[in-house]
Amino acid sequence: MKIFSKEQIYAGDKLTAEKQKISSTDLMERAGIQIFNWLHMRMQGAQVPIHVFCGIGNNGGDGLVVARHLISHGYNVKTYVVNCSTKRSKDFLINYDRIKNVSNDWPKLLSCQEDFEEIVVDEKDIIIDAIFGIGINRPVDDWVKALFNHFKTTKAYTVSIDIPSGLHTDQVPEDKEAVVNAGYTLSFQTPKLVFFLPETARYTTQWEVLDIGIDPEFLFTTPTEAQLIGKNEVLPIYKPREKYSHKGIYGHSLVIGGSYGKIGAVTLASRAALSIGAGKVTAYVPKCGYTVLQTALPEVMVITDPEEEKITNISFDIAPTVIGFGVGVGTDAKTIAAFEAFLKTNKTPLVIDADGLNILAKKKALLKALPEQTILTPHPKELEGLVGKWKDDFDKLKKTKAFAKKYKLIVVIKGANTITIFEDKLYVNTTGNPGLATAGSGDVLTGMITGMLSQGYAPLAGTIFAIYLHGRSADLLIENLGYQSLIASHVIEGIGEAYIDLFKQPEQPQVEEVDEDSDKKTKTRTKH
Repeated sequence: MKIFSKEQIYAGDKLTAEKQKISSTDLMERAGIQIFNWLHMRMQGAQVPIHVFCGIGNNGGDGLVVARHLISHGYNVKTYVVNCSTKRSKDFLINYDRIKNVSNDWPKLLSCQEDFEEIVVDEKDIIIDAIFGIGINRPVDDWVKALFNHFKTTKAYTVSIDIPSGLHTDQVPEDKEAVVNAGYTLSFQTPKLVFFLPETARYTTQWEVLDIGIDPEFLFTTPTEAQLIGKNEVLPIYKPREKYSHKGIYGHSLVIGGSYGKIGAVTLASRAALSIGAGKVTAYVPKCGYTVLQTALPEVMVITDPEEEKITNISFDIAPTVIGFGVGVGTDAKTIAAFEAFLKTNKTPLVIDADGLNILAKKKALLKALPEQTILTPHPKELEGLVGKWKDDFDKLKKTKAFAKKYKLIVVIKGANTITIFEDKLYVNTTGNPGLATAGSGDVLTGMITGMLSQGYAPLAGTIFAIYLHGRSADLLIENLGYQSLIASHVIEGIGEAYIDLFKQPEQPQVEEVDEDSDKKTKTRTKH
């Protein structure tokens, strides 16, 4: 799924109105009805008090459409207009007049803090936030900020329309308290990038995209900076196996790493490479790792360094398809020298993690020796060593894009929504959970990416696919294990189920949906 920028969303709205020969007011009506349908299907007429807070722009107009349809269907609705400016959008004013036709209780105007302090909102009520949309371009007034905090104080469930009010699509809020904290955000047509960044994702617990009928050709042909990676995006990447295939077809992964006390990292990475489908895997470790690997993983071949406790001389007589370097390797001076010497002659595709990244951070000149499309998989601290400190999440993305472009690399920013960066593009993963916050899960990912490339997947496609399966394995496992009990070895055990899950069809329950325009009401049965 594409993640469109604010400017692209505006362009899509305009093009849709022109091509479908509808007005912007009609498009607003369509969007508001989708929000109403979402609420109506879940509430089924329940008389829970609903408080709809509308701004005076187009997001407020959306809120007025929602409020009008809720009132028309007998819900217990109170509507408020947050009168924060003298500028009102045309579509807001049209819908402000329309809501008067369905209710004698006109929207209450709020112009200062005293206006809303007397509003009674119980924690069992619902707040619909339609105050500011994606077009916010100025700081939030103090009294409006106080209103946002009032929402939080009431503990009422808050649903934001399109984006939590006060949150920008392309920057981190300067005032962290001047943003609505939404329990659910219903985003029109596309999610927003801020839903997936650590500093801004906190403003909505859950989100869902609602299709409002934006022109399909625009959606299909418009290139975007960011793309959301889910099952539909990785399924076309998958390469089924032929009946008469053999291990030689699926490549030979070499995992170089380990040091005294850290052979487990290589064990995890090697096992993950095999489990994701590499034809053969060899581990290159210091001598102290020989017995460990041969005992723990009989399927893996082992080459040892001359040194007992660390890697000091990377030399082998095999021809690997791809090399994963760095897990548990340490940053001893002899290891750094060995890695430097290795890079001078290496032409094999690389995946670099952990101490391999720390070595690159110490000796940045080595970055120029990496083959094009080498894959780096840093966690935040390792990334900082490579690109420097950043001001906020958007600055982090900017710096990482510049770094990846300069050295022609693929950089995987690991986190709750792992983001892969290549050639100015962002690929945002949707799988994974807090159970992956455990030692060794990064080593497993390194092995999975290495094993994926070993099978002939292109570097970017293989990386994206491995990250998806890594997270999906964890998602399936926590159903029985929970977050706290998940360990890295479990993730490897779940790779097979993650593969199988690619081809499972979701259940299709029947639900009731209301489809209506401003003049007539009909009900249809539809599947979701």
